[in-house]
Amino acid sequence: MIILAYSLVCLIFGTTFLAIKIGVDAGAPPFFTAGLRFFAAGALLLLWMSWKRKASLSLLLRKETALTGLGLTFGTFAALYWAEQYVSSGLAAVLSATGPIMILLLQSVILRKKASDLSLLGCLVGFAGVPLLVLPSLSVNVSPLWLAGCAVILIGEWAYASGTLYTRTVTARLPDVHPIALNAAQMIYGGALMLLLSLFAERPSISYLLSLKAAGSFLYLTVIGSMVGHSLYYWLVAKTNPVFPSTWLYISPPIAVGVGILFYDETVSWMTLLGVITIISGTMLVNAKALKQLLARFIPGPSVNRRSAGTVALGQNFRMHKKINNED
Repeated sequence: MIILAYSLVCLIFGTTFLAIKIGVDAGAPPFFTAGLRFFAAGALLLLWMSWKRKASLSLLLRKETALTGLGLTFGTFAALYWAEQYVSSGLAAVLSATGPIMILLLQSVILRKKASDLSLLGCLVGFAGVPLLVLPSLSVNVSPLWLAGCAVILIGEWAYASGTLYTRTVTARLPDVHPIALNAAQMIYGGALMLLLSLFAERPSISYLLSLKAAGSFLYLTVIGSMVGHSLYYWLVAKTNPVFPSTWLYISPPIAVGVGILFYDETVSWMTLLGVITIISGTMLVNAKALKQLLARFIPGPSVNRRSAGTVALGQNFRMHKKINNED
């Protein structure tokens, strides 16, 4: 079940970037669409958790969920939805993979946590991949909005990093609240903030849902992306550890690039592929220590096996000698 859930999380999160792109290109107002998606998904999840008596609607009265929604949902996805009007889904996925690097930098600057040399190297490698992604497109006519889209996604990842760090404080402060309920409440706040932004920045209307592509994108993102994907993610966190589920960040960019090429005629150059590899490599270096611990837990090394075998053999020899002495 863990392997199945993890595979589904990687597939779902890797395809949501293309689903966003399809909806935006079909004329869906980005802020209104994102706000409606997260508000609806959060409300349905919170009502379901309340019906199962695993959550209370009073969560919506806490400032912690409002602040989490401001960073994790509003800041991250308002930036992503707006930017995907001007950049490809694959590029958006790769730029979004810089989130763990942003977390490391914020920990070092704000929380004064000293980063290892390997993590700092990972930051440099990861950020070096960003211009590799950008350079091929600079050889053609690039609009200022395309460059702004790339920058806005990176700003959104700063919001994601801030929300993630604050989430650790919230879960420690509310240990008895189910993680899915916390996620539902913060999605409601984040969605409500995007709907409010839409009132000032757009002309919100649900008439865009009359388009088959826009309606399909909205339903996929709401049900599969938000409700199923995020629920599976938090289930994995509860069943394993926070590190293992988060490794979807290394797998989703290639999936997003691949589905964009196969189903949406997005183009990719060798330089872009090099940028993808560079950013993912940097992200893995940043999390090298955690990944090493994860591999040691799930895939024991030969030295561990030899030590275990030696212990078993020593025990057998001891019992054999004891039996011989007793017989003597």
